[in-house]
Amino acid sequence: MTRKWHRKSVVAIGASILALAALHAGWCRGETRERHAPYLGPCALAASSDGRTLYVACADARQVLRVELPEGRVAQHIDVPAPPFGLALAPDQATLIVACQSPRSTVVLLDLPAGKTRGSIQVGHGATSPVVSADGERLYVCNRFDNDVSVIDLAGGRQVARVRAVREPVAADLTPDGRQLLVANHLPNTRNDQDFEGEIAPVVTLIDTLSFETAEIPLRRGANSLRGLCVSPDGRHALVTHLLANFEMVPFRVDTGWIDVNVVSIIDIARRQVISTIGMDSYDLGAGNPWDVKCSGDGSWVCVSSSGTHQLCVIPRAELFGDFAHRTMQPMMAVWPIYLSLGESLWRRVPLAGKGPRGLAFAGSTVYAAEYFSDTVAAVDLDGPLRSELAVRPAKLTSTAEGDVSRRDPYEGYAVRTIALGPPPRMSLERQGEMLFNDATICYEHWLSCASCHPDGRADGLNWDLMNDSQGNPKNTKSMLLSHATPPSMAEGVRATAEVAVRAGIKHILFADRPEAESVAIDAYLRALEPVPSPYLVGGRLSPAAERGREQFNRLGCDRCHPAPLYTDLKMHDVGTRRIHDYTNRFDTPTLVEVWRTAPYLHDGRYATIRDLLIQGRHGLVGGRGSQATEQEIDDLAEYVLSLP
Repeated sequence: MTRKWHRKSVVAIGASILALAALHAGWCRGETRERHAPYLGPCALAASSDGRTLYVACADARQVLRVELPEGRVAQHIDVPAPPFGLALAPDQATLIVACQSPRSTVVLLDLPAGKTRGSIQVGHGATSPVVSADGERLYVCNRFDNDVSVIDLAGGRQVARVRAVREPVAADLTPDGRQLLVANHLPNTRNDQDFEGEIAPVVTLIDTLSFETAEIPLRRGANSLRGLCVSPDGRHALVTHLLANFEMVPFRVDTGWIDVNVVSIIDIARRQVISTIGMDSYDLGAGNPWDVKCSGDGSWVCVSSSGTHQLCVIPRAELFGDFAHRTMQPMMAVWPIYLSLGESLWRRVPLAGKGPRGLAFAGSTVYAAEYFSDTVAAVDLDGPLRSELAVRPAKLTSTAEGDVSRRDPYEGYAVRTIALGPPPRMSLERQGEMLFNDATICYEHWLSCASCHPDGRADGLNWDLMNDSQGNPKNTKSMLLSHATPPSMAEGVRATAEVAVRAGIKHILFADRPEAESVAIDAYLRALEPVPSPYLVGGRLSPAAERGREQFNRLGCDRCHPAPLYTDLKMHDVGTRRIHDYTNRFDTPTLVEVWRTAPYLHDGRYATIRDLLIQGRHGLVGGRGSQATEQEIDDLAEYVLSLP
């Protein structure tokens, strides 16, 4: 490390410490920082049963928009108290239910005839994906960071139960009879080291809505980053969008889906098991980062928003469930080629004008997609006349490290219309970086984006055997939060700074040669990431157990390597965790800020929880006062660490 680099880093780190301290003061008062950029950020949709009105949740603007269809006129802006991340219409179409996400989330009930709020109900941390029963009596809301689901009596306007999910529930849907709620958990919830013999995959939680008993439906090994879930109109199947990672192989290439493939898993609800995992990619063109999934009302169509490639992926339901898809479109991980179909994909890809499609909604034969980065909504008529200019659209050029390669998207020429929700957004450098971080089209053949391994700028819960520090020593994916303020990067410090790591990731993971300006923008986005307040806080403050744990943290000397406010000393240490193929004895001291969100723990993910790290691994507790710590003291210490910052 040069003296010049060290001086620059000290200045940057000092500024980050001051900023973090200011944010921490706000969180302790139970506050969250507002998004300062003038963006709408449409992310979720709901359409009226008559197809004449579309409601749009705009997370950045903290508004819900009422859009008149089919002309697409924005007729009303409705302010809500926190970023809305989910919408549901009551069966009588008179009430719009809005999940407003914050540490103390609220469900807002909008009286549509009156055009105003008629009530709100407090739920958990990170509310999203509200689902209302067909009789209008029950409401279910995923509390992403509390890892549970709120059950609400709508008539009484009160929460009646909280049902445990597993890890970051982000999407849910009910069977038509209302008896079963299926919940998609975003990430795996296991250790992931090489000695672990269990399955490394997230699960779908199935909740019996009468007894609140739960069951877990595991997805295929390597599944991660679940985003969307819907139940088919006949109630027999659930569809879940996610990535499928080839994480046990060295990522020496990205083509043919060698690192990640993009899939929809089909769950047989009665059998409580996955019956197929159908790839959305073609042999030489990925469908990076699937987000939402919806079935048409008559069950004939399935649509998925491909947020990384800015497309709507469409397939007849009969083809998705058919024999060809089952035999040839299921990825074969750890082999080459990944797909037996050798490019014969049944998906129709519809290119959209906007960027970052996320939430979907059907109104008759038209499917609408919320385009997050463009402040627009795309409307695709699946039964309308084909547009000739799309049918003869020229080949799309894909930029690669070796130059421009001509490649044609496998799309169909459906009629596409764009609804502008406001003026075109003027993107700041940070916003450009956020869009690029989530953009799979900057990757060779569009297989993945930076967000594929770092969803929301965090971690995917998997180990990867990258080639930057020899082979046979997979490392746990690190969160990007505070990465630019806490050099070096990577567990073994093989990148001096996060700036170096960003550029290396584009070259060696995305296998692309991109303009330097894009890396600069991604740097700006990552520097702007802010911690989410811990779900372990009580009213924005430390619990009594965490207060005791803070005393233990200092008494046992944890603060020597993890000093506030960044909770890292920016040094490499030998903590006795080297394994045979590791490059060094010494590992980077990670920040403990938002550590509650980054399981599993240690450089190789060998501990599923902080408590396991302390009890089984005796991390930081060997010798001195730590060897005398009681189990209660360790529990209190874990509570404090999980409550940071």
